[in-house]
Amino acid sequence: MASRVRAAVDIAAPPERIFEVAMAPERTPDWVTIVIRVEGYDPGPLRKGYEMRQRLCLRGVPFTVGWKLTELDAPRFARWDGRGPARSKAMIENRLEAIDGGTRFTYTNVFKTPFGPLGAVAAGALMGGLPEREASASLARLKALIEDEL
Repeated sequence: MASRVRAAVDIAAPPERIFEVAMAPERTPDWVTIVIRVEGYDPGPLRKGYEMRQRLCLRGVPFTVGWKLTELDAPRFARWDGRGPARSKAMIENRLEAIDGGTRFTYTNVFKTPFGPLGAVAAGALMGGLPEREASASLARLKALIEDEL
């Protein structure tokens, strides 16, 4: 079973600047609310196959996810596929679209729980509306971070 979260924000900056900040592994704790720290990432520029590991925390429970960049069309699109504890899987897509006066940043996350329907029920009970709130809060932090740096 999978759950999907989609959130978007308009930021008063060009797509290139937003992509630079949002995709820098070392900057993710600055704006992604559930990231405690980045535990490691490949050297060099982003490229298909690039990997990073993040320590995350939801509802007080820390866990590690390994991410691989599986699609990249800088500065418009990036897709990360992740593997977490207990065979869980996740996918994140970041889309950037130039709009009048800035950029629309759209974040999509698909989380696949292990253990089929039973795992999905357990995850729903634990998570509730938390992923949507965290996604919106993260995008608000990204907007503030970038607009404050201009």
